[in-house]
Amino acid sequence: MNHASVDGDISRIAARVGDGLDLVALEVIEQRVLWLSTSIIHHANRIRPNPSGLKVGGHQASSASMVSIMTSLWFAQLRAGDRVSVKPHASPVLHSINYLLGDLDEHYLTTLREFGGLQSYPSRSKDPDTVDYSTGSVGIGATAPIWGAMARRYVDAHLGPTGAGRQYSLVGDAELDEGAVWEAITDPGIADLGEVVWIIDLNRQSLDRVVPNIAAGRLANMFDAAGWQVITVKFGQLLESLFTRSGGEELRRRILEMPNPEYQRLLRCSADEVRTRLPGNGTDSDAIAALISTLDDATVSAAIRNLGGHDLPALVNAYRQIDDTRPTVIIAYTVKGYNLPTEGHPQNHSALLSVDEYARFAERMGMDPRQPWGRFSNGTAAARLCEETAARLRRDPVPAPPTVAFPADFGRTPKGTSTTQAALGRALLDLTREAPSAAQRVVTVSPDVSSTTNLGGWVNKVGVWSAAERHNWFADDAETIMHWDERPTGQHMELGIAETNLVGLIGELGATWSRWGQPLFPIGVLYDPFVERALEPWSYGIYAGGQSILVGTPSGVTLASEGGAHQSIKTPSIGLEQPGCVGYDLAFAIDVEWTLLASLAHMGRPDGTSAYLRLSTRPVDQALAAVPSDPAARERRRRQVVAGGYPLVRRDSPQITLVAEGALVTEALHAGDRLEQAGISADVVCVTSPGLLFEALQARRGRGSSETWILDQLFPVDRAAPMVTVLDGHPHTLAFLAGINRVRSCALGVSNFGQVGSLEDVYRYHGIDTDSIVRAALDILP
Repeated sequence: MNHASVDGDISRIAARVGDGLDLVALEVIEQRVLWLSTSIIHHANRIRPNPSGLKVGGHQASSASMVSIMTSLWFAQLRAGDRVSVKPHASPVLHSINYLLGDLDEHYLTTLREFGGLQSYPSRSKDPDTVDYSTGSVGIGATAPIWGAMARRYVDAHLGPTGAGRQYSLVGDAELDEGAVWEAITDPGIADLGEVVWIIDLNRQSLDRVVPNIAAGRLANMFDAAGWQVITVKFGQLLESLFTRSGGEELRRRILEMPNPEYQRLLRCSADEVRTRLPGNGTDSDAIAALISTLDDATVSAAIRNLGGHDLPALVNAYRQIDDTRPTVIIAYTVKGYNLPTEGHPQNHSALLSVDEYARFAERMGMDPRQPWGRFSNGTAAARLCEETAARLRRDPVPAPPTVAFPADFGRTPKGTSTTQAALGRALLDLTREAPSAAQRVVTVSPDVSSTTNLGGWVNKVGVWSAAERHNWFADDAETIMHWDERPTGQHMELGIAETNLVGLIGELGATWSRWGQPLFPIGVLYDPFVERALEPWSYGIYAGGQSILVGTPSGVTLASEGGAHQSIKTPSIGLEQPGCVGYDLAFAIDVEWTLLASLAHMGRPDGTSAYLRLSTRPVDQALAAVPSDPAARERRRRQVVAGGYPLVRRDSPQITLVAEGALVTEALHAGDRLEQAGISADVVCVTSPGLLFEALQARRGRGSSETWILDQLFPVDRAAPMVTVLDGHPHTLAFLAGINRVRSCALGVSNFGQVGSLEDVYRYHGIDTDSIVRAALDILP
């Protein structure tokens, strides 16, 4: 293992820092950041009126454990090109630093968790000051800088340089419980990203307790095995100096070997209690007791909490050991609640200082609790360091992203029998021919399913992205159909079977327009049953401003022989309900082409949106789409497809309306023909986006601003009739459509786990086959 430890006596560590850094000024700033972050939370909970009585909350202890790390990072290390993801519960520390740097107006300091004010957790899209990464959901913010590094390298290789900079992630040790974190750390492509730096706040506490078995050595081994540089910052200057004395080695060993809860308990002890407890009962106890006996009470109390994560010189020296040839993790030992009355308490996670505790804290810090928001006086060393840091971190404005033109229609009409999944690959290849400059900005991402989701032709055409070019040993194998040519200019990125990583990456690829003024158009392709696994981080990426297209294929119980474990039920509802996203569930190849192009055209800009396309492997006769041959009629159909749906069959004086989505349109058409043969006139409407239709209905009712014309074209009042809705998904997805004209209705769909079987058997089992549609129509006819 290649671990670097920060150790040595006080003078040796300080000398290594060097470079003219004013440690006294840095310590003054550190104390002011602690005061401000604590006061921001105190004001929100103890000062600001709270008529509802609901908990406001905040995390004074979690913030306190990060103050030294963040102060040293911002004021002694960061450069303008660097980006930092801040652990969610340390958001008040970030705002305090931004305030001291002049990046945040004073009035915001009283608005934590207030409407229109500072957000509960760092937010790129909602906070008023500089936030590089939105965090708040465990594991997502931690891994985001990895995907940010990949996105930046991609832009550099394809569109021009974005400048240099590291990608820092400030992570709480309890956040490492999230499995997605390790999926990212161990991905083989990450080992090339030397600009990635993680700093772990090792305070050994979670929300409810002291975690008994957190071991820095074990964590270090895991990072080391993944190819990361590991730097451990264990002890501060005082403890390091004590370790050089007689009994010092025994003291070091005792502290390192004691259980986490025992150590945390020492933080709550008086000096006399520490003298009793610290030596322990082992063979080293006499030597430790003898060393402690030479110290006064203040030194004893200070020494037991003198960890490296609160030692500014040790932290600065650790940053300067980063070698940039591989990812780096800095494991910094800290105390949760450091320097607060709640220091080290096992239930201090959400604990708030009382009014009296805050008053005593203010007295100790030399601050006026009635005027808590003071900056440093002009001319002081701390003020100069703030000014110098602000100038060093000042970034040029992000240029406005260029307008990228996508064609609306390739002008071809698919023939024969095909699947919507295959249509995706063909549309991407057509894009390279029809709009090469736009296609250059498209990047696809998949979790080891490129060939099975019909991306093979696209991958062969554009190549696979890799940080460095790799030799393709199968290039001369005539039986190899899919060519895996890896190079920095490739446009397909493949991760392991880790859907969380995939959506994290497309989120950052989809944010490059706002970071460097260079829009990319990421398309993530995965099996639809696993969309739900990826949903939270994808949703969070959309919240943070990342615009992307997620393609779920194959989907639904239409997989038939795959069985219930692989048959998605709720994903159409996700497309209906996900904010910032337009969901499409498509029946025909032409619908895929049109919606894909429209979705791409709505990305990479401030008012952009994401999209979810649900596709199928079911072969469908494309003639059933009845695409108009007249150019004007074709364009009218295209606009309808993109807006949410289109009338597929219109019959005279309809007695029933059959509304279908996705793969079930074929059954609806057959049911319509059967009803017609029985003398019952049936319209058939194809829905492409329930979400867009719902927004139009809300707007018609005065609850939105969407256009409503599509409702009139799909469900005109003069054709209102009882309605049967059917889809390969939960029936409630389309049930609202009956409310447009307030007609009787029956909603068919899938509400149980699926079964293995033929398509006919599976459809019959769920009651979504042609017979079931016909029976439902007959049941609701007057």
